[in-house]
Amino acid sequence: MENLTNNSSGHPVNALQVKEKKPTRQWNFGSFLSSVLLLGLVGFLAWGMSNNRRGQVDQGSAPDFSITSFDGETLTLSELRGQVVVLNFWASWCPPCREEAPYLEETWRKYQDKGVVFIGVDYVDVEPEALAYIEEFNITYFNGPDLRTTISQAYNIQGVPETFFVKKNGEIGYVHVGPLIPPDLEWEIDKLLSEPYPTAN
Repeated sequence: MENLTNNSSGHPVNALQVKEKKPTRQWNFGSFLSSVLLLGLVGFLAWGMSNNRRGQVDQGSAPDFSITSFDGETLTLSELRGQVVVLNFWASWCPPCREEAPYLEETWRKYQDKGVVFIGVDYVDVEPEALAYIEEFNITYFNGPDLRTTISQAYNIQGVPETFFVKKNGEIGYVHVGPLIPPDLEWEIDKLLSEPYPTAN
């Protein structure tokens, strides 16, 4: 025997049919994906705001790192104790970087035999453009890509160009944000070169 009920017009309706007409909840992949992307964006913005509040590293020991140049040579910051290090973050797509590039190379050639090391860290770039940039400005000091941005994250850079001056003892002496112009480099390098550094007898 079928279970019947009356609809609004008074006609009998099969109760099973009424059940079958109830709206069903369907999986909406598009909405789910949008929600995930939105949560990811919020998380990324929160991370970025947290990093900005933390500020760039501008004192104390310079974070150690190893970097491999475009020529395949590997360099480790902590192995450069006793020398002044000029650590420059740049990118081929950065117009202010192009402004300071000739000055950086000129100053490197002036100080390369005086206990000074220049390191160029190429930030969020592609190798063909980076190599073209190096060739265009005839850059001869050490340069390598910041793979997975590990170095720039360690220093918490705010953009490019940024230059960190590292003392002979491995501590940060000064941070310059924006393009360098004469005599910015000479002023900071000469000051750090004049600081004493104990040498083994």
